[in-house]
Amino acid sequence: MSLLKPNRLHTGDTVGVIAPASPPNQKYLEKGIEFLKGLGLRVKVGKSVEKIYGYLAGIDEERLDDIHAMFLDSEVKAIFCACGGYGTGRLAANIDYEIIRANPKIFWGYSDITFLHTAIRQETGLITFHGPMLGSDIGKEDTYTYSKQGFQQLFKPTDVSYTERFSPLETLVEGVASGELVGGNLSLLVSTLGTPFEIDTTGKILFIEDVNEEPRSVDRMLNQLKMAGKLDEVVGIVIGDFCDCTSKRELSLTLEEVINHYVLSANKPSLKGFMIGHCNPHISLPLGVKADLNTSNRSLIVESGIF
Repeated sequence: MSLLKPNRLHTGDTVGVIAPASPPNQKYLEKGIEFLKGLGLRVKVGKSVEKIYGYLAGIDEERLDDIHAMFLDSEVKAIFCACGGYGTGRLAANIDYEIIRANPKIFWGYSDITFLHTAIRQETGLITFHGPMLGSDIGKEDTYTYSKQGFQQLFKPTDVSYTERFSPLETLVEGVASGELVGGNLSLLVSTLGTPFEIDTTGKILFIEDVNEEPRSVDRMLNQLKMAGKLDEVVGIVIGDFCDCTSKRELSLTLEEVINHYVLSANKPSLKGFMIGHCNPHISLPLGVKADLNTSNRSLIVESGIF
């Protein structure tokens, strides 16, 4: 499928905020919206953003309507997700991807939004953005400047370069790899298996991260990816932040032992230690575009030309 590019942002543009998964913290969301306004943007808020239906921000139809409405709205130039949580997988089969294909826009989020990143990219070819969200990251007072600076890539063409200026990086398997960058939250990637939106990793650089999963759970999910052939198909692996992924059991492998087991057996160029995921700072990256992974200089460079 050919690459579908969104248009870049300009000062004065209108952007949309939706909650396609769980209900956001309204206090943090309000501050996150003020951040967007501080970038010179106008903001439209989806109708389901303040709704609560258990662990969902409104029923499926309400959250789905917000996705369609924001892509159809000619004034809206970008769509930012308020938070993750749970629920985007429930929407994927009912999204009208023709609407998205006919109205390509910046789409931004992470965590549970991984399912939407994967489905949208594979159904339309649209480049999307894995980055910190308004209600779960940007609206908090302790959010690092690096997290906020990532939004500048939406205004001007630039290479997104992750080197050790952000965090120490460790080589697991030496080498150089080039390919389309895909992935996101490990739990959500595994949940696509066996569905029409199963993650395609052939010739891709796979990025993974997660939160609050014990090593045994990470083991189970990586094993499933391996048995599904997904780790054999990649050209490189990027290990992001695995926040609070520690064992609550006396007898356990460490997270490091689990990740190393699967990455080393895949034997593809691999780096770990990226501050991407449920962490602070959280460095944002576009998904669906060509990236270069180099273990000799410990870098991941995502090419410009997104817009």
